[in-house]
Amino acid sequence: MAEAAALDPPLPGEDVKPFTPEKAKEIVMSLQQPAVFCNMVFDWPVLHWNTKYLSEVLDGRTIRFRMGMKKRDTAPQFETKCSYVEATLEEFLAWTSGQPTSVSRPFSCYDSSKYWAYADYKYIARIFEDKTEIFKDIMWSDFGFPGRNGKESTLWIGSAEANTPCHLDSYGCNLVLQIQGRKRWHLFPPSNTTFLYPTRIPYEESSIFSKVNVVNPDLRHYPQFRKAQAHVVTLNPGQVLFVPRHWWHYVESVDPITVSINSWIELVEATSHEINLQYLNGAISAYLEYQTVTVSEDRDRSTHGTEKEASSCKRRKIQANTKPEDYKSGTQEAGFTVVKAKKLEKIPFGVHLIPVLPQSQEASSVGAGAVESDSRDLLSENEGGHFGKSRCTGKQSVMSNDCETLADQTDSDSTANSSQMGISTNDLLDCLVNPQVISLVASLLLERERV
Repeated sequence: MAEAAALDPPLPGEDVKPFTPEKAKEIVMSLQQPAVFCNMVFDWPVLHWNTKYLSEVLDGRTIRFRMGMKKRDTAPQFETKCSYVEATLEEFLAWTSGQPTSVSRPFSCYDSSKYWAYADYKYIARIFEDKTEIFKDIMWSDFGFPGRNGKESTLWIGSAEANTPCHLDSYGCNLVLQIQGRKRWHLFPPSNTTFLYPTRIPYEESSIFSKVNVVNPDLRHYPQFRKAQAHVVTLNPGQVLFVPRHWWHYVESVDPITVSINSWIELVEATSHEINLQYLNGAISAYLEYQTVTVSEDRDRSTHGTEKEASSCKRRKIQANTKPEDYKSGTQEAGFTVVKAKKLEKIPFGVHLIPVLPQSQEASSVGAGAVESDSRDLLSENEGGHFGKSRCTGKQSVMSNDCETLADQTDSDSTANSSQMGISTNDLLDCLVNPQVISLVASLLLERERV
């Protein structure tokens, strides 16, 4: 397969990537909706990582597969309810191709026509700990994150219908590269959280899951899901999907075998406890300076009632107008840096950056290029190997037509509410080092002292 890829160089004039690393990072840090990058990874060696190649590299090493039923129950198949199999990739390939159980022994209890298998959340740094040179095959530096490669990435290998239940990740945004086969993504914005009936899974700290099977919802038990707005896209090999922070997503393998790689991008740089305390101290000090001015002005009021009202208004004004620049000196002394790029005046959507629209919107309104291709073309190309170069044309559609559009209906019989939303340790830590949050906490603490 690697040899086939080597013979498929970019077409003339297409060997230059559409976005520089700096521009790509600006886009990633500015986007507030999911989108697909095309033609950004055609020279990445990781495109050789189909299952046959990985089987040879792993050379008999076993990995853990999650086993699920190929059925459309209304309940999601959570990880805690699945069984698991330890097997080699060679045994996995034999099982998916229907070879005798003697060849695919670990899967002997599972009929491949009734079950799917998913090797998910596999940290590349652990799988290839004795082959660290392979990390360089993944070059997230092309998206403006220098030094980030396979060591900070995760590998996913699945059979047809293997899926991850709908959930949101409580940290950072997500870049996902499709390598072999296709995966269909159902994404929902953070504003849909109540409609998705969030829940926690035991021992799962970093994600919040939905009680709803979004591809076969039980609307009698979860009527509010009718209001959810799905953004559906089928990701092809050679394309990179951007998933914004706190967007819900359900992911399912479309083809017999799929391979993908992702990396979660932190939005705030990690700092020490001491630096965070210095930063908080700087914020409080800056706020105290404002309070000194406020108290001085309030004393000039003629009556107690007027004084109280003016002080309250002043405090609200300070809270509304306080910005990170107001405590810049404290920030610089602490050495804290919030990772953010300059906001783009206009996201450069087009054939190289495709927005993933809500299902209710027409793809033609985008004026952009393709994410989904004709299935027959995809299958014929996939038989010959991976897509070294993703062809995006205006004739293709950004939407998946084989999924029902969810009606935006109002149902008074609702049992969901925003209080169901869980808060993880990562959420808390992320908030505590956010400048705006620190400013608000400082003002609240100071106001409490005056009571």
